[in-house]
Parts: sequence; C-alpha cells; structure tokens
Amino acid sequence: MLDIKGIRAGYGSMSVLQGIDMSVNNGEIVALLGSNGVGKTTLNNVISGFIKPSAGSISFKGVTITGKNARDIVALGIAHVPEGRKVFPNLSVGENLKLGAFRRAGKNTRQNFEKICEIFPRLRERMNQLAGTLSGGEQQMLAIGRGLMSEPELLILDEPSLGLSPIMVEEMFGLITKINADGVAVLLVEQNVMQSLSVAKRAYVIEQGRFVMQGEAATLLADPQLRQAYLGM
Repeated sequence: MLDIKGIRAGYGSMSVLQGIDMSVNNGEIVALLGSNGVGKTTLNNVISGFIKPSAGSISFKGVTITGKNARDIVALGIAHVPEGRKVFPNLSVGENLKLGAFRRAGKNTRQNFEKICEIFPRLRERMNQLAGTLSGGEQQMLAIGRGLMSEPELLILDEPSLGLSPIMVEEMFGLITKINADGVAVLLVEQNVMQSLSVAKRAYVIEQGRFVMQGEAATLLADPQLRQAYLGM
C-alpha cells in the first residue's frame, strides 16, 4: 500500500532523514519506534505532504505522492493524526469531526458519525462540548475520530499515547487494534515500545534519521539489543 524508497528530508540546511526505505501493506499495523528527535515526526510529515523530501520517492496504492500537497494526499486515503492531538479547541466535538470529512467522504458524514461514536462512545456524550474542555484522553479520541471521518485506508498515528494515564494508554492501544480490525492499515509512531510491538505486525526502529532495526514485531520484541536499549532489560 505505502512504499517509501530512499527518502531524505530536513529543515533548511539541517538533514534529518538519511535515506529511508519502508513499506506498509494492506490491513497491517506497522510500528515506527524511536526516541525524541530522531526523525519520526519528520517522516510522518513527508508522507503527509507537509514537508517536501530532497531525495527519494513515495507511492501509495501505486500512485506517486512524492511532493504532492497535503489536501491531495488526504483525498487519496491517508489520514494523519498529529502528535499533540491538534484539535480545534474553540469548536465543538461535532464540528471537529465534521472537518475531518471536508476533503474526503463528505457524503458519508452522518454514517461515519455513527461509526466513530460506536468506536468512541464518550464522544457521543460530548458532541456539543468545546474540544478544548475535554480531557487529554478524550481529545486523543477526538483527533483519531476526526481522522477516521475521511474514511482513510491508511491512518498515521503520531504518539497517540503521549501524556495519557496508564489506564488510558491500555484503552488507546485496544482502540487502535479495533480500528485495524475494521480494515484500516495503521502506521503507529510511538516511544511506547512494549505496547506498540504487542499490537503491530512489523516494526522499524529509527535512530538519527536511519533505521537501525526492522522486522516482525514479535522477533524485535525478543531481540536482546532492543530490550536493552529501549526497555532496560
């Protein structure tokens, strides 16, 4: 579904991504793991059209999307839920959700409202509440729900567990599994290594703009090098 070859990108004269090759297949969860500042969010922004790469190519469902703008990429079926939620605080929950269908799937807005409320029942209870007054976990649900309103075939989740309580983290990863079970491929970008590898099929570990490990999630979870570096075990 998503095929990335030799991507290099950065900010001005600062190079961040040093030649990235990766893929996401139909219907799978792929985890992108690494600490802060190693290039995870930069890669997300390149895929989503917010940053233009200096080299390399990206294709989605066989269509080259390298350098396309974000609006066109959403229309093709990629939704990006950014780090920090980025909901519109002065708009209601319902208004935030409607904006998710602006570029794609607008004709199915009512149907998708119901689907999102089945996944996130708390959003139905708060439909007229201002998004800025929601708890952190509820804002994360809203951000993901807004992404799902566009009926994506690939959902990019950037640090969905950031700042959540341990109980909420467990719930969030369960919801990610549920979304994937409905046929949506997920690129899960996280620092939470253990939880991510428990739900992903495959994973990539990035350090300083390069992949240092990749493979089946279960294999990486058992790898002593990864366990020592990221789990302290």
